[in-house]
Amino acid sequence: MAAERLDVPNVTDPGFTVRVVLALARRSLRNALRRPQFLAPLVLFPSMFLAVNVGGLHRTTSLPGFPHVDGFLDFQLAGAITQSLLLGGVATGIATALEIEGGFFDRLVASPIPRTAIVLGRLVATGATAVAQVTYFLLLGLLFGATVKGGIPGVLVVYLIGIVAGVGFGAIGQAIALRAKSASSVQGIFPLVLVVLFVSSAFFPKDLLSSPADIVATYNPLSYIADGMRTPIIDGVGSTSTLEGLAAAVFVVIAAGAIAIVALRGRLRDA
Repeated sequence: MAAERLDVPNVTDPGFTVRVVLALARRSLRNALRRPQFLAPLVLFPSMFLAVNVGGLHRTTSLPGFPHVDGFLDFQLAGAITQSLLLGGVATGIATALEIEGGFFDRLVASPIPRTAIVLGRLVATGATAVAQVTYFLLLGLLFGATVKGGIPGVLVVYLIGIVAGVGFGAIGQAIALRAKSASSVQGIFPLVLVVLFVSSAFFPKDLLSSPADIVATYNPLSYIADGMRTPIIDGVGSTSTLEGLAAAVFVVIAAGAIAIVALRGRLRDA
């Protein structure tokens, strides 16, 4: 009796890699929807912070040197999106750490799939979540009177920069989780995330920040990402700030993605 032939997947086949990445992304999204306690803070916390800032600091638009805006909500909207995307990166790290603690990561490593797909699958899910986050805050802003000066092209630019930045933040969260190996350790970076965000121009113009915050904001990629999304909202498309914001987001993706891959390889060596 002839032995049965087993079909062994070709891990070098690009089509197989894409299928694996999409399958892992779908699984990540399903698990996220089953755990609203992880998704809710991505919009609730930035929404409350947005409401407090707009309600208490709306008169700052009259300060000399403040950009011309129709309202403080228009200026703050990009900061709220950036904050939400950063929290999304933390949530990605926590989810990755939980998979490591629960043993799912070890099962993935033992299966015949490309190792990079383990990272890419989660990042695709993070990008899909970023679409929902940007949509939520744009609709929230429009609902309460914000305007997007750049029109439809401006909205598309906000989406582009937001999605790319969200994937980059997710890669940072994954890299930390792969090294920390525990969800509690990843949660510990939350205060650091807020510190990095506050020493940027996400919530206030860089030229009006006091030293040394203005110096730190100049070299903080979050400043360029937030300003890149803000410009289409308060001014229009075509500004240098938009290109700088996209470049900063791409830089975060490349740098964080490389770090995540290195962290994955280190994790595989330790397994």
